[in-house]
Amino acid sequence: MKKQVKVVAAIIENEKNEILCALRAPDMSIPNMWEFPGGKVKTEESLQEALEREIEEELGCTIQAGDVFNRNVHEYDAFIIELIALKATLQAGTPEPKEHARLIWLKRENLNSLIWAPADIPAVEELTPSR
Repeated sequence: MKKQVKVVAAIIENEKNEILCALRAPDMSIPNMWEFPGGKVKTEESLQEALEREIEEELGCTIQAGDVFNRNVHEYDAFIIELIALKATLQAGTPEPKEHARLIWLKRENLNSLIWAPADIPAVEELTPSR
C-alpha cells in the first residue's frame, strides 16, 4: 500500500495581484516542477498552523494562513498526496528560496505558462481565469 501524506500549500497574493510560485529543486521528489510552497501537516497541527510553520521554515517569512481554497487527492507512483491549498497573506519578511530552486511572482493569467506538479494543477485551474 502506498504511503499517504497530507500537505498544505500557500496561495500568497501580493499587492500587484501576483501569486507566489516555487520551483522544486532537482534533488526534491517531483523535481523541477512548479508548486505552491508548503509542506506536510503534523498530527497535532491545524492546517493553518502547519502552513505558517512550513512557510517560515522554507521561505523565511511570516504569513497568516486563511481558508481552504482547493483540496484534492493525487496519486503519484510512490505515494498518495492530499493537497490542501489555503489562501494566505504575507505578514513579515520577503520570501527567500531556502529549499526551492527559485521563486517567482506571476499574474493569474500567466500561471499556465509553468510546468506544475500534478497535485497543484487543480488549484492552478481554479485560480486561472477561464477564457
